[in-house]
Amino acid sequence: MVASRGALWPTRPPPRPADDPGAAPGRPGRPAATQLTCALVPDTPCEGTALHLSGVEVLRGDVAVLRGLDWVVRPAERWVVLGPNGCGKTTLVQLASGYLHPTRGTVHVLGERLGRTDVRALRRRIALVSASISRMLLPHLSAREVVVSAATGALEPWWDSYSSAQQQRAVQLLSDAGFAHVSERAYGLLSEGERQQVLLARALMAEPDLVLMDEPCAGLDMGGRERLLQSLARFARRDGAPPAVMVTHHVEEVPPGFTHALVMKAGRCLAQGAIAQVLRSDVLSACFELQLELHRDGDRWWSRASD
Repeated sequence: MVASRGALWPTRPPPRPADDPGAAPGRPGRPAATQLTCALVPDTPCEGTALHLSGVEVLRGDVAVLRGLDWVVRPAERWVVLGPNGCGKTTLVQLASGYLHPTRGTVHVLGERLGRTDVRALRRRIALVSASISRMLLPHLSAREVVVSAATGALEPWWDSYSSAQQQRAVQLLSDAGFAHVSERAYGLLSEGERQQVLLARALMAEPDLVLMDEPCAGLDMGGRERLLQSLARFARRDGAPPAVMVTHHVEEVPPGFTHALVMKAGRCLAQGAIAQVLRSDVLSACFELQLELHRDGDRWWSRASD
């Protein structure tokens, strides 16, 4: 076993409100613990592990984008990655999707070690929902074509043939999200919220072994965000759904059914583990360097600055 290189909680966390979901029972306004560390990670991945990062560092010139990161995503886990701008969240997604290799440390994705595997074959097993994918799609393609082309890992449908069953599955995935009505509409004419629903359907089309989402709620209005979160909640609760990682800046965007959280700051792990144990007022306050209150209503979260 190797100990995590992530940061510790501050020894004097900010005061907590009496209704804080992380407060210790019988002691309103006090944290259950004032000092925690990130998880211990085995030297080698266990069988079936979706992601296994050990001692990972990524340098861009003289700047350390990720520093000493240890992290494991196991089957049936749904992770949300939280942190401020520039903390390394998108770099983490690039590693997990095989588009970036670490400067130091090891990264195993679906049992394959980066640097010792054909990443082109590995990427066919991974679904990526991100603005970079959206920018590469031709705007005149219909929503159905955008979705069905994922069956062969293509960005456009011209060079492959698709069965009627595949075409029907593409439409069904859109229908399941409540967006069958846009199936023949040009992708470039869709609203931002409709595009994100199409990208999620595309991600599920190929029946991936791992789903990665980089800020899927970015740019959405409230209605678009809530409809997307409903779709993600259905996905998270589906029997046999693959493990997933979703990057966000906001606890309000954490979908119901997601099980774990990784909180990052300055390229390091600040906290990780079961979502109810990690999402705490003192954690967010340390992460964003602002005294924050965190509240929970059923399976949803929200936060604000303390008065």
